[in-house]
Formats: sequence, C-alpha cells, structure tokens
Amino acid sequence: MLDCLIIGGGPAGLTAAIYLARYRRRVTVVDAGKSRAALIPESHNYPGFQGIAGPALLERLRDQARRYGAELRHGTVTALRRDADGFIADVGGETLCAHTVLMATGLVDKKPETEGLADGIVHGAIRFCPICDGYEAMDRRIGVLGPFETAAHKALFMRTYSRDVRLFATDRIGAAGLSGELAAAGVTVAGIAARVDPSAEGVSVTVEDGKTHVLDVVYPVLGCVVRSDLAAALGAECSPVGTLSVDDHQRTSVEGLFGAGDVVADLHQLSVATGHAAIAATAIHNRLARNDR
Repeated sequence: MLDCLIIGGGPAGLTAAIYLARYRRRVTVVDAGKSRAALIPESHNYPGFQGIAGPALLERLRDQARRYGAELRHGTVTALRRDADGFIADVGGETLCAHTVLMATGLVDKKPETEGLADGIVHGAIRFCPICDGYEAMDRRIGVLGPFETAAHKALFMRTYSRDVRLFATDRIGAAGLSGELAAAGVTVAGIAARVDPSAEGVSVTVEDGKTHVLDVVYPVLGCVVRSDLAAALGAECSPVGTLSVDDHQRTSVEGLFGAGDVVADLHQLSVATGHAAIAATAIHNRLARNDR
C-alpha cells in the first residue's frame, strides 16, 4: 500500500515525490511522459538558473527523486476509484493502491489550426509562455495570434517588451473599445491570419488580404485543456475551465485527494508548480499515520 500515488511526472509531481521520499514515505509517480515542461526550450525565470531547458530540469528532478527512494513509473492511469483504505488506480493492466493521491496531471495547450503554425514549435519561433521568455524577446518583432479579445490582452502585455507588437486574429476583429486601447498602446491589428511560415530565422504570417508580416516570434493564445478528468470522475470540484478547486493545503473536495501545478493554477509557471508541490507533500505527510524511525 503506497502512502501516496502521484499522477503526473512534471515539476509539480516530481517535486512532491522528492519531499515525500525525504519524509520517508512510500511514493510512486506514474507519468505518461507528456509534461508540458518538456516543451520549454529554455526557462529564464526559474530561480537559481540563468536559463535551463525543460527536459534538463525534468531529468534533474527525476534523478533527485530516485536518490531518496521514490519510484518512477512510465504509464497512464486509466481509472481512479475510492475504497475504504484510500484509492485504487488502474495502470496498464496493473492495480496500485494508495492512502492518498496527488493529481499533478497538468494541462495540454490547444494545438494551432492555422496552416503552418504547428511547425514553428519545432523551430522555436512559436512560443507559449511570454511570462517565461518575454524578456528574451526584448525589442524584437512580436506577433500574438488567437481569438481577438483574448489575443488583445496578451498583445498589450507584450508591449512591456517591444514597440513592435502585431495582433493576428483567428476570428472576427471586433470590440471597438479594445481596438482603441490597442491603437493607443501602439499594437498593430494586422488582420486575420491565413498562413504561418516558420524557419530557423523567424516566422512569416500571411493574413487574409495577402499581406505577409515578417516576425521574430509568435505567441499563440488558443487556450488549453486541463487534465482533471480522473479527479472530476471522483466528484472533485472544478472551476468552469476545469482546474481543480483546492484549499490552502492543496486539498481537493475529495478526502485524501490533492492537486498541484497547472491542474489547479491559472498562472502556469514552474515556480508555482514546485510551491504547490511542497505544500501538498507536507500536508499529505501530516495527514498520514506517524512513521517514526
């Protein structure tokens, strides 16, 4: 019987595993290998690093968790249910039992449908987190792409870093008041994007009227899907967008079920995930029976 089953091996799940293993708890992390952090080319605002790539950070966290005795498994939890002692999880035909469960399942960014946009993720010209790397786009040619109203707010934020910010809508351009605010801030409303052509040097965006804009980086604002379905199936309370509702100790509305990281947060940051994990792991340790040496 595990003290804690952690579902998700991103920064939140692995940090929690480190804490729980150091509390001398029996903990297993089940990870499908789809952490959003693995897509980060380099994060520049993670404390203690001038810059670190997502895959490198995950590998360091995995090594640290194993060092203290946490078990890391590759797999997918396909079902989660309660019993008198805690939880039962189905993992690839195997059953795992645990007194507590930490959901660290994160989210999935919605994939861009504009022609050519997905290829830019590979080249690095398409970026998803301006909070993480907007500073590195200082004074560059920046594009923001997405539904007009959502993209407008992101474009206004990007004016923090550059005078050359252009908004490419994926729907009808409207909201006169918002258009006025964009104009006052010096954001160019470039039109509706028809095609994106990324390369190692940057990215070109062609709008419906045929004009092509040459940029250094484009930030899609297309929303995401929160991986909270397992917890929701147990009756855990969720926000309208699907994030798990938790208290100050990262406890969900289901007894013994905790949440940490992007699955509960609106601010999708590595440091937020690790902070959640430390709080959750400590609350889990304190909830369990004493394990005196």
